[in-house]
Amino acid sequence: MRSIMSLVCCPFAGAGAAFFRPWRRHAPPGTEVVPVLLPGRERLIEAAPLHDVGEAVRTVLAETAERVVGTRVAVFGHSSGGVLAYALARALLTETRTEVVRLFVSGARGPAVPPPHRATGLPDEEFLARIEDFAGYRHPALADPEMRELILPTLRADVEMYENYRHDPADRIPVPITAVRGSEDELISAADVHGWSSATSADFESVELPGGHMYLTERAPELLQLVLGSSAPVDARESR
Repeated sequence: MRSIMSLVCCPFAGAGAAFFRPWRRHAPPGTEVVPVLLPGRERLIEAAPLHDVGEAVRTVLAETAERVVGTRVAVFGHSSGGVLAYALARALLTETRTEVVRLFVSGARGPAVPPPHRATGLPDEEFLARIEDFAGYRHPALADPEMRELILPTLRADVEMYENYRHDPADRIPVPITAVRGSEDELISAADVHGWSSATSADFESVELPGGHMYLTERAPELLQLVLGSSAPVDARESR
């Protein structure tokens, strides 16, 4: 097993692998950022987007496992990407020989807590307004009619995937979970984040970094340092 650690990054609603590629510049030595690319975006723009977490995991599992072979693996997901990260970490652990050392969920409610309001099925403007409430921002590209027509089907599919996910409270993965929250996040409370403690049979910790719900756009270096420190082998942490 190589000492390199792979950080598998799952997209939040409407995002793609491109969001995480700049993180490679900030990754500490020995850490590789491995973005997950789902159908319906970037080089897979012509592929139909997926509406189900289980289907999404089945679609990316083999390629993800191949990309991280021989490394220690942490899985990261922000906001709606938290449940996808949880399901992917579980599949990597149980269906492949991947060593998953920690799951990082960011700006996300625990998986047993459904979103307070649904956006799935709403007309376009109501849907986008609801998503703006969820995410705390609206992507500038949605103001362009042509870009909106291109982005909307994938955004709708991502939101449906998140809103229809149902977690079995008895399903607890034997992987430590670190839940991260922006200290000024007005959308996700500290109690919401703590809900992830019931999703693991291993250790749980909750950490706050400066910023709001999308703190990670400005805090990539600090977040990656947190990942590296929390995912280091116990003996390595004790020697620091």
